[in-house]
Amino acid sequence: MREIVLDTETTGFDPSSGDRIVEIGCVEVENYVATGRVYHVYINPERDMPEAAFKVHGLSEEFLKNHPVMAEEIDNFMNFIGDANLVIHNAEFDMKFINAELIRLKRKPLPMSRSIDTVAMARKMFPGAQANLDALCRRFKIDNSARTKHGALLDAELLAEVYLELRGGRQTGFSLAAEIDDETISQKRIEVRPPRPHAPTDEELAAHTAFLNKISDPIWNS
Repeated sequence: MREIVLDTETTGFDPSSGDRIVEIGCVEVENYVATGRVYHVYINPERDMPEAAFKVHGLSEEFLKNHPVMAEEIDNFMNFIGDANLVIHNAEFDMKFINAELIRLKRKPLPMSRSIDTVAMARKMFPGAQANLDALCRRFKIDNSARTKHGALLDAELLAEVYLELRGGRQTGFSLAAEIDDETISQKRIEVRPPRPHAPTDEELAAHTAFLNKISDPIWNS
């Protein structure tokens, strides 16, 4: 089962007011394990960078103007995600930005049904606890020391590990069973021995007969 763990960085919170995507990071996951394939790109948002957003991700207008605009990169992005479900932390936020970019380019938006929201998963699993990415990394003992600022690819890589834990962690028992060879199995088989006879002794037979003689009118004599 192929899934894409995805994160974006943006110029703000609301694409309807002109905010744009400036970075996309994706990690490919198959059967809840990262394959090593990633997609990462910085996007020229064709606008200024608000100071508040710059403090979050550190991507300046000067830096981004040397990177492709979304129209130049959209096909690469769409080809990478294919028809896989998208694993996103707070899926509604990233999906509205992705769809705003698709609509701007006269492309069909992605349905929300393709997204898996790890915030919702975490809140269901740990009611009342913090569900942000840093808190979940601490809970699952995932090293996030490199996360001094938000970065789409790093956050997607961390989220891939968090997602695995939210799904129950690595199931090593399945692969371990496959590694046991026939010789090991045969060594562990219990040897079946024929039943040993337990015939009564003459003394036991005599004691049994004496006991029966003490019973008046036994039912087996009826």
